[in-house]
Amino acid sequence: MNYAERMARLVARKIEQTKAKQERLGSRDEDDYGLVLPPENFKVDLPVRDAAGQWSGPRSWALNFRWLMENHPCYIDPDDAIAGRWMFMLSRMRLGYQLSRSNFAFDYSHLEPIQRKYDITTGIGKDAHFAPDYQIGLDLGWGGLLEKVRAAKRRFAEDAYAVELMESEEMAIVGIMAWIRRLAAAADDRAMTEDDPVRRANLLEMARVCNKIADARPDTFREVVQWIAIFNMASRTYNRDGAGGQLDEMLRPYYERDKAKGVLTDDDAEFLCFCLLLNDPHYYQIGGPTGDGTDQTSRMSYIILEAAAKLKSSCNLTIRVWDGMDRGLFRRGVEILLANRLGYPRFSGDKALVEGFMKNGYSAELARKRIAVGCNWMSLPGMEYTLNDVVKINIAKVFEVAFAESGSLAELEENYRRHFKAAVEITAKGIDFHLEHQYLNEPELLLNLVSHGPIEKGKDVSHGGAMYYNMAIDGAGLAVVADSFGALEQRISVEGALTFEEVKNAVLADFAGEEGERVRRLLDSSGRYGAGGTSADRWAMKLTEILNSEIANHVTPDGFKLIPGWFTWADTLRFGKVVGATPNGRKAGEPISHGANPLPGFRKDGALTAMAAAVASVQPGYGNTAPWQLEVDIGLADEPDAADKLMALIDGHFRLGGTLVNINVVDAEKIVEAHKDPSKYPDLIVRVTGFTAYFNSLSPAFRELVVKRLVKERI
Repeated sequence: MNYAERMARLVARKIEQTKAKQERLGSRDEDDYGLVLPPENFKVDLPVRDAAGQWSGPRSWALNFRWLMENHPCYIDPDDAIAGRWMFMLSRMRLGYQLSRSNFAFDYSHLEPIQRKYDITTGIGKDAHFAPDYQIGLDLGWGGLLEKVRAAKRRFAEDAYAVELMESEEMAIVGIMAWIRRLAAAADDRAMTEDDPVRRANLLEMARVCNKIADARPDTFREVVQWIAIFNMASRTYNRDGAGGQLDEMLRPYYERDKAKGVLTDDDAEFLCFCLLLNDPHYYQIGGPTGDGTDQTSRMSYIILEAAAKLKSSCNLTIRVWDGMDRGLFRRGVEILLANRLGYPRFSGDKALVEGFMKNGYSAELARKRIAVGCNWMSLPGMEYTLNDVVKINIAKVFEVAFAESGSLAELEENYRRHFKAAVEITAKGIDFHLEHQYLNEPELLLNLVSHGPIEKGKDVSHGGAMYYNMAIDGAGLAVVADSFGALEQRISVEGALTFEEVKNAVLADFAGEEGERVRRLLDSSGRYGAGGTSADRWAMKLTEILNSEIANHVTPDGFKLIPGWFTWADTLRFGKVVGATPNGRKAGEPISHGANPLPGFRKDGALTAMAAAVASVQPGYGNTAPWQLEVDIGLADEPDAADKLMALIDGHFRLGGTLVNINVVDAEKIVEAHKDPSKYPDLIVRVTGFTAYFNSLSPAFRELVVKRLVKERI
């Protein structure tokens, strides 16, 4: 039995587990998390819930989490190198967690009227969205982390909150240690009944590794991979955290040490990386510069990339593209993207990200350490608290409010600027409210342990424990608003084909009747953002200037730094439902545009170079991304120069200032057929936005959005 056979069986089981989740949980327009379903007879009986099904404060969170860890079912697969899968998400066990206020005990009703007016995604009460520094845990192990927390508790004996926080951290660690020991026992028990000698040896080694890392720090490559997987699963169980780190540099020292000792081969390392990536689709970066500007690419980078190539499952791996890189890593990543057509790896642009982050007052060395570890976002591992990809202003809603008050294009621009400023102001107040209360609402007990500051200061990372606070605010709906402004300018100011009053009446009536449809068609056929040289293109850049003028180099009322971006995540449907008809010809309730992308059909030829230039032109430029999301029926994937052409396209986008490229290389006919009958393609994976997912796990409405984004154009 070789590694290829074991990989094939593991992937087949992953597909079956995904199918079971779909049948029990239904469609889910989010990451394909690595959880598996618990046994049907397993009952969750958390020790702390109030009459409303809620809890708050460090001690309550710790008691509930410890119960989950001490009672968590032990998943063991004899083909896998890693023990365990996670099955629950504590943060989603609070009653009605999907509702904006249901799981937040603190009253911010004074902010809500204006937040609703502009359809603000506030971020209040939301979890994580910053990155750990795994090295802290790898250097100390769970036992060392426990000693560190207990020492801090003694040091802060006079600070009641710090003592409660450290006692809560202690409970969380003890719970994790107990789970690891039970995993070891389960693997040992399974080995006793395993007839296959390879599987039996694997299970015994699995048990040995877990018994060791339950307390001691990991030393070998396999122990480190298991430790990372344990932390990931525990952190997912606690509150959904999915940020990874610079995986190649994280693993490289252990790989080189074991290779030198002759106890690890490249095939062994690749299989262990395969199992780690299969265990859960955390966001990892490979390649890119060190803080001092030297290339981080190593043999480990390639091993991880080859493991991902064999994965044939959802994966969130980013290659950092920069001038001093090993171009072979870039090429191999593109080759895998073209060959597998699974939406990964993706590519981030170092130059614009580093130069942009420096504009916030940070050094180049620090900016290089800020890596791609989230759906659209960057983070300084273990140093920075953010609300990346959480806080969003639906600028289509801001536009709608301004449009209703306007009687001319000039007045509309003035009103839009005024209302956008008000939207930013209320959003910033919401961020302050979150930072004032989140340490009680949902303390970051797991990420505190692998951050620089919380244990040392006796403070939660959300409440004074972090080194840096950079709070993201993303705009959503760029193309809808740019195309609306552009259509008004073209059809009214330039051509005189319509009056502002005619457009306004038609829009407010949702383009009803023959006259409304006539107006809609005129607006809909106007020059679009992305077409090149249109009014809408100019407005897209102006909207970015407005975004920056109110966010970049600004702070919240309490002094926390703000950084702008353009991103919608998977919320194009939700944002669109609350916005009436718009002057680009869009009808009421239809989805808004995706991130910084032009709307589908922005030009007849769908030119990829035009889209690359358009998205680059609207980069806010302060270290957060405005990703280019590209679905393309490539047509030339099997031809010798396909990789060269795609690399040139990505390079060109980054030279123009692009920050992040997400690419789906798809068979258009296949994906359309899969949309009609998802059961025909249970293994079809697409990059939905920043994350990858099984296509058949998405809702019909979201599958349709992915289909509509397809660009039928050869590179």
